[in-house]
Amino acid sequence: MTTTTGATTTEDEPVVDSGRPVPSRPSALSATIPPLVRRLAAEFVGTAFLVAGVVGSGIMAQRLTDDRGLQLLQNAAATAGVLVALILALGPASGAHFNPAVTVVDRAFGGIDTPTAALYIVAQVAGAILGAIVANAMFDLPLVEWSTTARSGGDLWFAEGIATLGLLVVIFGVVRSGRAAVAAFAVAGYIAGAYYFTSSTSFANPAVTIGRAFSDTFAGIEPASVPMFIIAQLLGGLVATGLILVLYPRVADVAQDVVVPHGDDPDTERP
Repeated sequence: MTTTTGATTTEDEPVVDSGRPVPSRPSALSATIPPLVRRLAAEFVGTAFLVAGVVGSGIMAQRLTDDRGLQLLQNAAATAGVLVALILALGPASGAHFNPAVTVVDRAFGGIDTPTAALYIVAQVAGAILGAIVANAMFDLPLVEWSTTARSGGDLWFAEGIATLGLLVVIFGVVRSGRAAVAAFAVAGYIAGAYYFTSSTSFANPAVTIGRAFSDTFAGIEPASVPMFIIAQLLGGLVATGLILVLYPRVADVAQDVVVPHGDDPDTERP
């Protein structure tokens, strides 16, 4: 046994400067869980909690006040807070995409392979639907109540394209500039701001858009309005791909670290 800066260590239990032991090998449980399963579970759970946060905070806001401006403020603040927490907590497992638009663009840059990207999207959509159902249940509403809020029109579609474009530029720009550690705060800050500078209140996420159709509440969107929102978001993603390449020609070098660095074993800190 040796002593290093007030901390003890053995050959089987290395320490870092803080004195906190770092496991030198994966636990028996983690060794039995395939890395892809961890990643998909993180995407499913993260997207579910994100939509539960969006829908649930919207319901709570409606019950707290009749002021539409205050309702939007409460919804935006809660969404941003939940987003920061989820990215920080689940990012090491999957990268914290929680958004098919992010996954598709990351695939275009080579950060994720096609089969995994497809599975990510399935997990995200399934999680979004469950998140809306859970939010409805928490507020004693029907588990599935199709939204009747029409969100249709060229201005709203254009706004969704712009919202998605901006979100992707923020994500890939932050990661490419070597500041992935603050990606959670950059993404949440952008979304909170985009609630107010876009006429659509910045859905900017096809999975979340689908999930929000399952709740006839403040954050809902009628099913008939969903397809054009998703098309606008994907078009925004296409434009974002080109713009990101212009701004950061070597973005592919860090695509595997979007939204935050992650690996096959999230219990092991990456250097």
